[in-house]
Amino acid sequence: NSVFLILGSLVALIWVNIDNSSYNHAAHSIHFVVNDILMAFFFLLAGKEIRESMLPGGALSNGKTAALPIMATIGGMLFPATIYFVGAKLFDPSFSSGWAIPMATDIAFCYLVARMIFPKTSEGKQHPAILFLLLLAIADDAGGLIILAAFYPSAQSDMVMFAVFVIQGVLLALLLWKVMRVKSFWPYLMIAGPFLWFGFYQGGIHPALALVPLAWLMPHEHSDLGIWAPGESERQDTLNKMEHWWKTPVELFLGLFGFVNAGVEVSGFGVGTVLVLAGLFIGKPLGIYLMTRLGQSLGMKLPEGMNNNDVLIVGFAAAIGFTVALFVSVVAFPAGPMQDSVKMGALLSFLAAPLTILIAKFLEKNLKNYCLLN
Repeated sequence: NSVFLILGSLVALIWVNIDNSSYNHAAHSIHFVVNDILMAFFFLLAGKEIRESMLPGGALSNGKTAALPIMATIGGMLFPATIYFVGAKLFDPSFSSGWAIPMATDIAFCYLVARMIFPKTSEGKQHPAILFLLLLAIADDAGGLIILAAFYPSAQSDMVMFAVFVIQGVLLALLLWKVMRVKSFWPYLMIAGPFLWFGFYQGGIHPALALVPLAWLMPHEHSDLGIWAPGESERQDTLNKMEHWWKTPVELFLGLFGFVNAGVEVSGFGVGTVLVLAGLFIGKPLGIYLMTRLGQSLGMKLPEGMNNNDVLIVGFAAAIGFTVALFVSVVAFPAGPMQDSVKMGALLSFLAAPLTILIAKFLEKNLKNYCLLN
């Protein structure tokens, strides 16, 4: 019966796809394939990190541990968006819809920068500031996914179709997991995945987010070791096997995403560029730092071995928005000069890397162990 249900569902999906002319027309676009289909696997891996961080032992599982980084995350999203939005209203209101662009933090790149700055502890463990940054970046990703889904619809929505196909996709995934006990990740992607994707597409929610629910609908470990923690790459549950297989293809997809979307002329530098960079380079560190201090005033404590200078450094490292900032730039504006302007800001966010290193050197040389405003 389960097999017939799956086959019948697939036939229904294929029939609706053939009948949908707008879908067939859009599928011919390379931008559509890259941005709406291939990037879905990138966001699936982001969803996997968020899901695992909520398991016992994960960064978001303990309210006490997560409270202060989440406060920092709120500041690191609210301040950049406010600076961008106010600046747009003052200088060019047509850029206002891009307010979410500087809210992004690129986990991989900010982690690499932090590794260059913060040494390992005497026990050989990662510096607590790196763990603080990773938790902040994961929470930022979670917030970013919600904002993308809520504020940046990809097309006119059909909520009936959305509900029908998403519910069908969820039920199929649960059938595979709870009834058929399927351990391979492929059936989840190939059977439930298309229903989720088409439901998001029809519902006007960006289809690149469509596979994120699968991170909650596959067999997984019952605890979390932490992103990039020793032993994490050896885990053999379905969710981790999926990540192991898709990690390299997703890196290629990101390269293709950059190739297809990142091309801008030097003349693209403009108001949008300044707004994005102001949000990232001023709003990110300021928001993270001030909200962390507010959390401390409310009784929350930094991890042992981390001080407020480290928080400031983490704030600048988190200003590398690149991948997600570039993605939001593409969905916030149609192709043209305005999109090129904000995309330039997303690309130039890489300058946060040398800036963070310089600030870390300055604080180490001139302030040593003195914590700002203490």
